Amino acid sequence: MTTANLTREETAARSAAVTARSIRVELDLTGAPDQDQATFPVRTTLEFDATTTTTWIDFIGERVARVVVNGIEQAVAYDGARIVVDGLAAQNTVEIEASGLYSRSGEGLHRFVDPVDGETYLYTHYEPADARRVMACFEQPDMKSRYTFVVTAPEGWHVLSNQSPAHTALAAGTQIVEFAPTLPLSSYITCVAAGPYHRVQDTWTGEAGEIALGVFCRASLAPHLDADEILTVTKQGLDFFHEAFAFPYPWGKYDQIFVPEYNIGAMENPGLVTFTEAYIFRGASTRAQKSGRANTILHEMAHMWFGDLVTMRWWDDLWLKESFADYMGSHASAAATEYTDAWVAFANRRKAWAYTQDQLPTTHPIVADITDLEAAKLNFDGITYAKGASVLKQLVAFVGEDAFFEGARRYFVKHAYGNTTLDDLLIELEQASGRDLRDWSKAWLETSGMSTLSLAQDASGATVLHQMEPRPHRVQVGLYDLVDGTLTLRERIGLDILDESTPLDTGDAELVLINDADLTYAKARLDDRSLDAVDEALSTLDDELARGLVWSALWNATRDGELPVIQYLSIVGAHAQHETNVGVLAGLLANASFAARAYLPEALSPQALAAWLDTTWNGLHGAAPGSGAQLVWARAMAEAAEVSPGRADEIRALLSGTAAAPEGLTLDADLRWLLLTALAATGNTTEADVVRELESDDTASGRTAALHVRAAVPTAAVRDAAWSSAWNDLTLSNDHLDATISGFRAGGRRDLIAKFDEDYFARIIPAWQARSIEIARRLVVGLFPATPTLTLVDAWLAEHPDAPAALRRLVIEQRDHRERALRVQGAL
Repeated sequence: MTTANLTREETAARSAAVTARSIRVELDLTGAPDQDQATFPVRTTLEFDATTTTTWIDFIGERVARVVVNGIEQAVAYDGARIVVDGLAAQNTVEIEASGLYSRSGEGLHRFVDPVDGETYLYTHYEPADARRVMACFEQPDMKSRYTFVVTAPEGWHVLSNQSPAHTALAAGTQIVEFAPTLPLSSYITCVAAGPYHRVQDTWTGEAGEIALGVFCRASLAPHLDADEILTVTKQGLDFFHEAFAFPYPWGKYDQIFVPEYNIGAMENPGLVTFTEAYIFRGASTRAQKSGRANTILHEMAHMWFGDLVTMRWWDDLWLKESFADYMGSHASAAATEYTDAWVAFANRRKAWAYTQDQLPTTHPIVADITDLEAAKLNFDGITYAKGASVLKQLVAFVGEDAFFEGARRYFVKHAYGNTTLDDLLIELEQASGRDLRDWSKAWLETSGMSTLSLAQDASGATVLHQMEPRPHRVQVGLYDLVDGTLTLRERIGLDILDESTPLDTGDAELVLINDADLTYAKARLDDRSLDAVDEALSTLDDELARGLVWSALWNATRDGELPVIQYLSIVGAHAQHETNVGVLAGLLANASFAARAYLPEALSPQALAAWLDTTWNGLHGAAPGSGAQLVWARAMAEAAEVSPGRADEIRALLSGTAAAPEGLTLDADLRWLLLTALAATGNTTEADVVRELESDDTASGRTAALHVRAAVPTAAVRDAAWSSAWNDLTLSNDHLDATISGFRAGGRRDLIAKFDEDYFARIIPAWQARSIEIARRLVVGLFPATPTLTLVDAWLAEHPDAPAALRRLVIEQRDHRERALRVQGAL
């Protein structure tokens, strides 16, 4: 383990001996527009108390030039990750002068040059431990400090941080912006952004007084920024959370900035929330996409309380912020915005992520055992987010919504600006609800895995609800009849499930929908009679959530090899065109596409992929003109055409304009690139096509898409070059690396890339050692080979028992995905 990989034990020892008070960070970003200048100067002044004479301060950069401890300069003791300081007193001031590195991986201080106008944009991203790539700091969440940022940048740029500027000075084409000190913050939620960003301003007025609102994006994206809707959701969220939490927003202003080449969806930096630019829709968008953006806005806003105001002590309790924010994103969307169907999307997209993650051999309890930072980095997963949110939904049903929010209010008041663990929250929820939550916590938060609920018969032949891996559940069971060809609700039965078997009278219902209303977290199976009913009449269910839960049950059964893939695709083909919830439609089409690609044996695959392409083509042409469904079908068709060439001539005619697009469908730049990628992957495009498309969309997105298209050309020379570039070209940004990897794998052409299978396993340890964890993770996951057996991966795992634990986890997870695919293929 390198010294950059901090452990839970050593950081606990440091926080016991060192108490941070204030940190002043002076950044000089005036050289950022010069792309030949790889570094930036940074001076950090840390004030802290200590009961030890020596400690370390975290920093990952080009060099450390000077260290001064209590006015006395020390020899620099720096190993590339830690600066050792000694001679400490009870109260200390440490000054560190260093050079940081501009990032192209989205970690630390990311630098991006917009090809549209040549302007330079900067932003920081730190979670879980990349603040040390910008400043010297105590890189652990339980060492909160008051931060003062002083940024020198080119004049005319917007310079942003967690707080508003306290003072700005102009001199010789530069500006020096000193921001007001923050309230106590963990290092990972501090932030800086700088560049000629486009800004839209507004205000919100409520119990906390007037809060300045700002929305920012690159200047070239300004025409696509629908700031009005973003601000509407923001105000609705502030209204909701102030009433729900009864604790005024504490962070002053509320800026939201959309940034390029962002590694995640968004980050909850108080006062300056960062979002991926994918939430700025350059072309057509669906209501489901806007709903997803609203959910993310509210997710990050919930963090202003859960995570920023009260922060977990160590990454074991990451759920204390992420599970709550994921729950609140859907809850607030449904309660406070126009997106009242947010729980439908949650049931079909977020929980699907959780179900997948929870069936891996690396699954873990929601309250996880996180021994070090590398493990923490990989713990931002479907368990911590979506399973945690699902369990909280069950908790709300268990204790009642009023008691849940009252417990949260008490928690904020008691622990404001501090750090907590699981017990701290349970105490407040128990006092508010009057319920003992220790057994509930053990069953749901401290135990991994999930229950599977299904109908069965007991020894007497009576119907029971059977539970594998028993846990306490509160569920509703929906009983539906087929009336004149329409599935119609007869009644919903409320049940508390504690044991392996629970009596259940279903009468002669033709569809028994276990976990109707989606109250609990479990896989729910359809019995044979129910399966026949949904095969015949699924699209006649008028309840969006019920339909979504049926689709979820079908997909889980398909993944587990219990429902034949061909039958699943048949049900999709029969009913998807009638699905009115665009978010549900997008999810089920994505699942069907994956099943057609990954879960069919080679002998059946070409015919099934061609049939799936025809299904999407017909779906596109059958959808209502200009509808969100039409756009979703168009995207699904483009994806299907990447692995089956049957519509290549029609697609080329669409792109060239010799054939008209379906009425209402706009062939915007993003959709055109998807279609061109499909042609490239099947050998039906030329370099001239790429050049022509790039001439009409010479933007950051266009250049990334062009890289993807070029790497997708199905020749040995192109795929060889993509393989080499992915591993060896250190100039590739995070987005460009993804485009290269996707191009390399395009079309599933094992005949072109299988020769690299052994080379992959030779490369992953050196890559893990040499590259940042974000880039290494993309390589390890993105290039994992779809081998016909598990021999190579099993040999690597056997030969490398001492490989870094986080790397082994990734390989084990990819092995499990591959093993599942082979198992499902073999079940046909």
